[in-house]
Amino acid sequence: MVGLRRSTKPADERHPFGYGREIYFWSLVVAVVIFGAGGVAAIWEGISRFSEPPGLQNLQWSYAVLGIALIFEAVSWRVAYRALRKEYPGISPFVAAGRSKDPSLFVVVFEDSAAIVGLLIALAGTFGATVFPSAHLDAIASLLIGTLLIATAVFLMNRTRSLLVGESADEQIVSGIYELLTADPRIASVQRVLSAQMSPENLLLNLDLRFDPRVVGNDMPEAIQSIDKAIRNRFPAVKEVFIEVQALSR
Repeated sequence: MVGLRRSTKPADERHPFGYGREIYFWSLVVAVVIFGAGGVAAIWEGISRFSEPPGLQNLQWSYAVLGIALIFEAVSWRVAYRALRKEYPGISPFVAAGRSKDPSLFVVVFEDSAAIVGLLIALAGTFGATVFPSAHLDAIASLLIGTLLIATAVFLMNRTRSLLVGESADEQIVSGIYELLTADPRIASVQRVLSAQMSPENLLLNLDLRFDPRVVGNDMPEAIQSIDKAIRNRFPAVKEVFIEVQALSR
């Protein structure tokens, strides 16, 4: 929530491309918190329960808390899952989460998925410790939950780190821009297409183009404006376009 709010701040002199990457920074913070406060704490709890196993008490409250938490996590996961499927139809939701540039989707999907699995492990561990009088089952459940949360956190840290340091646009967008440029008869060749994801809905684009020799004089600015407009119309996420041009000599 902090990242979403701060990422909408308008650009200023010190940050001419805006504050869109704030959302990536705060998503990294979320991943670190999951790693430390979630995974490490759960593993520590599991180790301590092995050495000093406590007796199970107030089981009805344990089941109630776990059940309510499972409902909340499932509802949250469903909302994020449907949004992710809408953005990337036809592919696996976990593959889509790996490709998504929006932490408010993929962080929630992975975190909620880990939480749901962890709650099921906790339910199984609590139930097992009730049926079979062994506190070690509860401790094993804590160790499994901690391992699951750490694995999830490591993935999310790596994913947000990549976005934070400047990841390129989605492959489909880049290939679509290539197709649009190569189909334009005024462009003789596309030397390079560089892109940088500034935020989920803000893409910076740098193009190095070689124009046909017949595109000269007053035709060049018009061609550049036309290409800029065509790209923005087809890919609304593209907010900044920088075009390096050179006309081929006759």
